[in-house]
Amino acid sequence: MILGCTPTGFQTGNQKNCIFVKTLTRTNTAKMIQKLEELFSVLKAQKSKRLVAAYANDAHTIGAINQAVDMGIIDATLVGDKEIITSVCLKENIDIRKFHVVNEPDEMRAARWSVRLINEGHGDMLMKGLVSTDKYMRAILDKENGLMSPGAILSHVTVMENPSYHKLLIIGDVAIIPLPELKEKIAITQYLIRTAFALGIEKPKVAVLAATEQVMPKMPACTDAALISKMADRGQIKGALVEGPLALDVAIDKESAEIKKINSPVAGDADCLVFPNIESGNVFYKANTKLAGGEQGAIVVGAKVPAVLSSRGDSIKTKLYSIALAAITAK
Repeated sequence: MILGCTPTGFQTGNQKNCIFVKTLTRTNTAKMIQKLEELFSVLKAQKSKRLVAAYANDAHTIGAINQAVDMGIIDATLVGDKEIITSVCLKENIDIRKFHVVNEPDEMRAARWSVRLINEGHGDMLMKGLVSTDKYMRAILDKENGLMSPGAILSHVTVMENPSYHKLLIIGDVAIIPLPELKEKIAITQYLIRTAFALGIEKPKVAVLAATEQVMPKMPACTDAALISKMADRGQIKGALVEGPLALDVAIDKESAEIKKINSPVAGDADCLVFPNIESGNVFYKANTKLAGGEQGAIVVGAKVPAVLSSRGDSIKTKLYSIALAAITAK
């Protein structure tokens, strides 16, 4: 269905008031998801969510959304230049009638209009199309008309499938917070736990990373990790086994943990990795695909709805996994 030629033709509704993480509530995922492909079968059994794509003028974005719609896991609204969207659909042999289309040729206005649709209850998740990242984020972070609640912390969560690891890894933050302080690391930890719940992991194991598993007072990553671990021990962070500081080898390799005599259920079997800074997390993220042949899906969390922030250079498969991740975590 193609909506009117201007955004003013889209009917408004009640504002949707949904915060991605405030309390750690579990989803109805029946089984633990162990491969990214399994996201699709789980979502097919659930009511489909509506995705709103901001400035969806490119073939990669439309192609990924088209596959997700065909799988029956989402419905979709495309906000962007109607002529370009129509041209892309014709070139890619995609039936445009399966989408709602809102015509807004201006990049910034398309991003703002997409956010408005979410706020008015016309979408459960957001996706970045051809709009630049700074404009996409400005629309989300707008104090008056954006998607942030007071005091909320925006972060980035990746679910990673690595052929060398025995299960999925949920990691953060690799793209939003450059040097997280303790408050932000606590939020990142909670976001990773919430995502683990959505994947059917009943008691996720969280490793808070540093350069060493020793508590070194002069290393902020070590002291922050120790504090977060103790908070979990005392119930201030709920629903997970949290251990830190842990070096990366100890977190994901049982043999290293045994050699170093680290006696912890998290060591060598982590579900979630909290990185101390964006450099370490981003390098790990890119090494997963470029060197290890891994796959991943990623979303921005902390806003009222999950938001897909794929790079314009990401493959359609990565964008499809990211859409599925947003759908399974959306309220």
